[in-house]
Amino acid sequence: MEINLISDTVTKPSPGMLQAMFNAEVGDDVFKADPTVNALEEKIAALFGMEAALFFPSGTMANQTAIKIHTRPGDQLICDKYAHVYNYEGGGVSFNSGVSCKLVDGHRGMITAELVEAAINPPDFYHSPRTALVCMENTTNKGGGACYDFSELQRVREICDRHGLGYHLDGARLWNAMEEKGESPEMYGQLFDTISVCLSKGLGCPVGSVLLGSKEVMKEALRIRKVLGGGMRQAGYLAAAGIYALDNHRKRLAEDHEKARELGQVLQALRFVKKVEPIETNIVIFETDESQMSSEACMEALKQHQIHVIGMGQGKVRMVTHMDYTDQMHKEVIARLQKL
Repeated sequence: MEINLISDTVTKPSPGMLQAMFNAEVGDDVFKADPTVNALEEKIAALFGMEAALFFPSGTMANQTAIKIHTRPGDQLICDKYAHVYNYEGGGVSFNSGVSCKLVDGHRGMITAELVEAAINPPDFYHSPRTALVCMENTTNKGGGACYDFSELQRVREICDRHGLGYHLDGARLWNAMEEKGESPEMYGQLFDTISVCLSKGLGCPVGSVLLGSKEVMKEALRIRKVLGGGMRQAGYLAAAGIYALDNHRKRLAEDHEKARELGQVLQALRFVKKVEPIETNIVIFETDESQMSSEACMEALKQHQIHVIGMGQGKVRMVTHMDYTDQMHKEVIARLQKL
């Protein structure tokens, strides 16, 4: 049995999702004439209590669009050193927007209001870039699925207001954070200027992310999406998967979190595992003891047992639980790990 724990992006549509896609009413979304895309955008905007939303083919494009909206060339944004917008979006911050990143040394990908304020360049000091935007990420990918304390996000909002900065949330796995913390989408919609949420990770859709903001901001986002080549035609087949996932797959995220915690307990007991990062959601990151087994040897050993994982560098290995990772697979992984 092949078991893929590389990412929660490896899932296939469930039978119910496929049926919803098959039955979707579609049109040409480039002309905003796809009723199912329009329904998805309205549904997510209403969930977050925000004015408007726009469907994107990827989370990277949604984030890059938000950055371009909030900045102008030569500006600088503040983010954690682990941030997805810096590490995993192909240098798009500089390529697409002509913007640099002021990297903050936070904890597991999370930064505090004090760190943000200390990173703001003096606005009248023309030798340094103009600070324009703060980008947060919840949950943190490279930080091992860590969730922000909401009160800290509120404190950062106050800093942004005081200094006239934009406030964007990369919420690729925000659904996981909200399920784990018992938070509502409205709480986030009231706090951030723009939010990107992913449908193709924990919610199990084949494609798609959504960017949220004000009507005026989403009007500009539509133009930028076009420039970046993100306009799709009969995208309602994909949007139907998103609507189905929102209605059926959010609560089950807790199952992924529980499986991840159980994997962490098993890993911690293995002699070649030096450390397992704290597990809050569906991401398990562990570090091997190089004197016992290198991370490369660990990944190869797991591959020999038909378990596919991914390296994170610096001796770290990542596993991600997801909706296609069944109870039977979970039992198999635990059994195979204990044999290593």
